[in-house]
Amino acid sequence: MRRSFEDMKILLRQQNIKLSHHRLKVLEYLAKHHIHPTVEQIYDDLHKEIPTLSKTTVYNSLHALANAGLVRIITIEDNETRYDLEVEPHGHFKCERCGIIFNFTIDIDKISTNELNHFEIREKSVYFKGICPTCLQQVKDNDYWRIGI
Repeated sequence: MRRSFEDMKILLRQQNIKLSHHRLKVLEYLAKHHIHPTVEQIYDDLHKEIPTLSKTTVYNSLHALANAGLVRIITIEDNETRYDLEVEPHGHFKCERCGIIFNFTIDIDKISTNELNHFEIREKSVYFKGICPTCLQQVKDNDYWRIGI
């Protein structure tokens, strides 16, 4: 369940996290753009509006939001960290063609972990990679074009 922007501000206040202008703009960006953005995407988009914004401020804001439990940090590729406002357990599917990451519902607690009985599990993640329906249709359309159908 997505929280409203106002609810998230209340949660930050309750945790005594400063509601700086930059931090609120990063949070607002995440609330408006459900695309699992990278720091670079957030910075590039917000820097147009806030020329004084630095990447360090974006990183610090995201980590403060993650520590407050409002943002989930996801790493599907080794070199790519993305941010998700949906913090409840769910899975992610990354399209290898367009790069979009989709959320999907999954009961992560039902995944068998019997081999890990003596381990302390701190995080559970489910990631799939493949091609999304939109890209599959584009590939199919392009194949028809090439063979003249």
